[in-house]
Amino acid sequence: MTTNRQLDPAEIAVIGHALHSVAVEMGAALRRTSFSPNIKERRDYSSAIFSAEGYLIAMGDDMPVHLGSMPMSVAAALADLRLMPGDVALLNDPYRGGTHLPDITMVAPVFIPGRRRAAFYVANRAHHADVGGMYPGSMGPCREIAQEGIRIPPVKLMNSGKMDTQLLATILANVRTPREREGDLTAQLGACRIGATRMLELVDRFTHPRLVAAVAAMLSGSERLMQNVLASLPAGEWSAEDFLDDDGVIPDPIAIRVKIATDPKRRRATVDFAGTDPQVPGSINAVYAITWSAVFYVFRCLLPAEAIATAALMRPVNVLAPEGSIVNARPPAAVAGGNVETSQRIVDTLMRALAPAIPDRIPAASSGTMNNLTIGGIDPRSGQPFTYYETIAGGLGASPQSAGASGHHAHMTNSLNTPVEALEYAYPFRMIRYGIRPNSGGAGKHRGGDGLIREIELLGDAQVTLLADRRATSPWGLNGGAPGEKGKTLIVRSGEDENLPGKCTRELKRGTRIRIESPGGGAWKTKS
Repeated sequence: MTTNRQLDPAEIAVIGHALHSVAVEMGAALRRTSFSPNIKERRDYSSAIFSAEGYLIAMGDDMPVHLGSMPMSVAAALADLRLMPGDVALLNDPYRGGTHLPDITMVAPVFIPGRRRAAFYVANRAHHADVGGMYPGSMGPCREIAQEGIRIPPVKLMNSGKMDTQLLATILANVRTPREREGDLTAQLGACRIGATRMLELVDRFTHPRLVAAVAAMLSGSERLMQNVLASLPAGEWSAEDFLDDDGVIPDPIAIRVKIATDPKRRRATVDFAGTDPQVPGSINAVYAITWSAVFYVFRCLLPAEAIATAALMRPVNVLAPEGSIVNARPPAAVAGGNVETSQRIVDTLMRALAPAIPDRIPAASSGTMNNLTIGGIDPRSGQPFTYYETIAGGLGASPQSAGASGHHAHMTNSLNTPVEALEYAYPFRMIRYGIRPNSGGAGKHRGGDGLIREIELLGDAQVTLLADRRATSPWGLNGGAPGEKGKTLIVRSGEDENLPGKCTRELKRGTRIRIESPGGGAWKTKS
């Protein structure tokens, strides 16, 4: 067996980048062949490669909230199923490593001919614009997970190369847009096949023993890299709190509290969310996978940009989240908004805690919300149901080095806005206004980035659902910098504006306009 010592560091780097390229190509294939604008245009998907033991060894340049949590879904699939050649596992259960129900994960084994054990696994996760439930788009203000859509435990969609048509029919019977869902699921399957093919090509190119040795070296190298970063931090305990506006049911702010204990001598850190508020009736509860993912993201941001991301990065970091809290919810809590809104606030809280420890590295708060807008109804052009889902960008927080960028998707999302042409082609909408929200970023030596204004006119009756935050609290500045402007959502009828709460649903008539003004980012330092 080849050992790590026999591998040149340059070869390890080449293999690491080759694995990364497989994940990137999987994502490109998924994007190219998907049906829904949410995946094709907004790139609301992620892809990753796993070792035979289920360790994350490579990921695409995709969504942090997907990539940090996907290993737990892979672990759930491997615990429940024996994946053989030609099998593909499917799941979306947030309590089995998922995020929320619209995010469907596929896991496929990669078998080297003649071997009885999978050599690798490839996986992808994509946000489907509807998976059933009470509200079109499956992102509404529900009270329990059973109201949010179809919940799928680890199951085999493909068995020995054959589709389980009964399982597929069951899924499609429980969604509003079955043709689009089938197209997106097929695209995910195709991406898994591409990934498996490319992994076998890497086996032919490098040999399996050499790949295994390189993966072991990458894992140990990632662990050492994080240990070195932790060794460079000052010793101490760093605490912070931040708040979600409300849960859409009870109009009270919800606290997220964290304490980060750094031990540079032992090269370890503990992240403890003790004191965070209990889980709530509304749908902004986050499962543990989301919280772990947010911590993974923040600590990964401390690494050099060229660092290879693997599961071992988090070995020196312990994450504690009280069970039954907003950051580690228990069933049957509703969780649709936990993935998109609470994940952002967890990141804000972590960065606020780290700011005194490493003030030259931490930016002010970004917009702090994904501004989730979901619209569903019957398309008057075709007479068929449609579901539209989008997250809308905001302003980035300013850093110690520069002003924040305007109109960007921050932190846990890393997606895009739907292009106007694609939106108007796919849905019965007209884009009235789309541009920067002037002066919405906080004022300071380095200004916060500005948010966006996005105003859509409905060309047919529809149900409109909003899951958004930073409507009552502002994205904070640092070192005296001013906070960013709060966000707001307006319903415009015949020139009359109605200000909507951040989490709500409305039945609206044709001709009504929805205008979202997303929050700006906080500034860094008082203006001098």
